Amino acid sequence: MGKLTKKRKEALSLYDRDAVYSLNEACTIVKKITTTKFDSSVDLDVKLGVDPRQANQMVRGTASLPHGIGKEVRVLALVTPDKEQEAKDAGADFVGLDEYVSKIEGGWLDIDVIITMPAVMGKIGRLGRVLGPRNLMPNPKSGTVTMDIGKAVTEIKAGKIDFKVDKTGIIHTSVGKVSFDADKIYDNAKELIDTLNRLKPSSSKGTYFQSITVSSTMSPGIKVDTKTLTV
Repeated sequence: MGKLTKKRKEALSLYDRDAVYSLNEACTIVKKITTTKFDSSVDLDVKLGVDPRQANQMVRGTASLPHGIGKEVRVLALVTPDKEQEAKDAGADFVGLDEYVSKIEGGWLDIDVIITMPAVMGKIGRLGRVLGPRNLMPNPKSGTVTMDIGKAVTEIKAGKIDFKVDKTGIIHTSVGKVSFDADKIYDNAKELIDTLNRLKPSSSKGTYFQSITVSSTMSPGIKVDTKTLTV
């Protein structure tokens, strides 16, 4: 095991690593134990009692975080000409179709989210091998394949996030920045947890929230008391 740095020791001295805390307490502690010079992201890791290999236990959805995630989200709208102005008016950073499909095929991926419409999915489908591993492939379930382009762009810009359980049953996503007030981090984290609660598969048996951990980009993890978060 590597030697603990001075900052790491100081962080670990500010809380009990083996204890569980309320979500509110964890959101306060994560600010105290983060010492990075940059504005670290605050992450939530949620281990769910589901088997993602079973189609009826796949947990995927979106959550509109009330305070956003604290960074500018770069949105590409791949749309037909009649929808371009709608996308631009809503704040999309890049708007077009064939030229951007070609750019992506050439390796360009300076974007965070792609929004498109059903009519052009045929052109985008061939990008699956590039976009899929980077979680950039548009999907109707995440609201990124829609005819309401303007609404989709606006929601993404305002803090709507897309999440999907991984093969080990874990949801991992950012819920803000360390520079946020603790109350805002809590509001965002609680919104995600409430959304996961609503998405609990009926086929999931036993404990649904198996563990929840709050951390920042380079901080230790803080365990959250899951018993206080179920409905």
